[in-house]
Amino acid sequence: MEKAKISTSQLFILMVLFELGSALLVPLAIDAKQDAWLAILLGMLISLILLFVYHQLYWYYPDLLPTQYMQRILGKGIGTILGFIYILYFMYDASRVLRDFGEMLLAFAYPDTPLFIANALLMLVIIYTIRKGIEVIVRSGELLFLFMYVLAIIGFILIISSGLIHVANLKPVLEDGMLPVLKVVFTQTLYFPFTEVIVFTMILPYLNNPKKAKITMFCATGLSGINLVITMLINISVLGVNLTSRSQFPLLSTVQTIQVADFLERLDVFFMLAMVIGIFFKISVLFYAAVIGTANLFKVKSPSRLSYPLGLVVLFMSITIASNVQEHLHEGLRVVIFILHIPLFAIIPILLLLIAFLKNRKKLRG
Repeated sequence: MEKAKISTSQLFILMVLFELGSALLVPLAIDAKQDAWLAILLGMLISLILLFVYHQLYWYYPDLLPTQYMQRILGKGIGTILGFIYILYFMYDASRVLRDFGEMLLAFAYPDTPLFIANALLMLVIIYTIRKGIEVIVRSGELLFLFMYVLAIIGFILIISSGLIHVANLKPVLEDGMLPVLKVVFTQTLYFPFTEVIVFTMILPYLNNPKKAKITMFCATGLSGINLVITMLINISVLGVNLTSRSQFPLLSTVQTIQVADFLERLDVFFMLAMVIGIFFKISVLFYAAVIGTANLFKVKSPSRLSYPLGLVVLFMSITIASNVQEHLHEGLRVVIFILHIPLFAIIPILLLLIAFLKNRKKLRG
């Protein structure tokens, strides 16, 4: 662990950027059709329960990384293996988001550029940033957070000014009842993107005011959830359910429809700038967690040394995890959730908290 401290406001900004990240790209919760916004909202609210679990583990071990307190809770052998599994997951998730970036860039502006080149350029910037430490990451977030929100507000105003909103596309609400919405909540939106913030348990020990960690996490998740709800409401009201579900990047399609006074159009570049910012910080947080976790687990004194070899692993994983974008999206929205997200985000943290609670209660009695 490096000797660094971050403020609650910096944690808040970093979490919002992280949660928006690649979630703005994909047709999130579109299986719920016009009720996708409701599935996102419910997913965000229910995720607060799991965020409470993550915070309680941090409260029991405020000065330790998860790779350390897992060993205290489960013993050195099992705890080391579990910590290593989480590190592998952080690297895998970073590679998935990097693939999202590459696919977006190629679809948007550079169709003839090799995917490897696009991904490598971003990965080099991320490696450079990681080597500078967590304080540089959060300060960069402070600078770009406002810029991203200014772009979002301008885009929202232009969409309304263009007369593209058709509220009828959002009706009927709950056409098939609550069951399809709840199915999407517990198979998609609860885990992506909200409980992906389990990665921040690797960053919470740097917080300079631990008492405000819980409220900061809750507020950041609330804001990003509202943003995603508004985004999906706009996508569906502009494009309709069918086009939103068929679009590879629905927000891009929505932005491309903007036309004000017959001259203000083709604003795709603003979309790409906002997406690059969110994706950059999401990969940076995941990759940073993997680097410091690996350094802690294998007793490497200088974590920055690991950034290049682990960065190469993430880069090559981003190319090889899927043969095409359809396979990539299917794997991310269907397969990964059941194999990785449910056990790593829900089952294991709850079991860890239960064991930690029993161990700490015994200590208090002693």
